[in-house]
Amino acid sequence: MIQRFIELGEGYGDVFELCELAKTNKHRILHAFILHGKKNDKKSVSLALALKPAGDVPFIPIYSCREGIPFQEPKTERQLMFERTLHELDVVPVTLEVKHSSEFGSIDHYHQALIAIMRLNHLLPPLS
Repeated sequence: MIQRFIELGEGYGDVFELCELAKTNKHRILHAFILHGKKNDKKSVSLALALKPAGDVPFIPIYSCREGIPFQEPKTERQLMFERTLHELDVVPVTLEVKHSSEFGSIDHYHQALIAIMRLNHLLPPLS
C-alpha cells in the first residue's frame, strides 16, 4: 500500500479545504493527525488527514497543512476549526510529537520519517 503526503498550504483557507476534504470523504477517513514540532524553542502545529484508498487503487493520500500554525493556548482558530470538524464526524485525532521538518535534508525525507512513525504505530498499513 503506497502512502504519500499531499501538502496544502498553511493558511486559514488551506485548513478550511482540509476540513472540507474530511467532510466530503468522511467514509474514507483512516486517521486524522495533529503533529507538534519545535524549532528554536517555538512549537508549531501541523494538521493531517489520511484517507482510505479509493476503489481498488492501493494508494493512501495524507493531506496536510505543515507547520503553519503556532502552538499556543488558547488554540488558534485554524486548529479549533479542524478539531470541530473532526468532532462533528466522530473522528478522534491522533496527536504526535515529531521533529520539525527543518531538521531533515528535504521535505521528502521529513514525509518519509512521518510515514515510518505512523506505520510503526500501526496508524498506516505496511507497504504491500
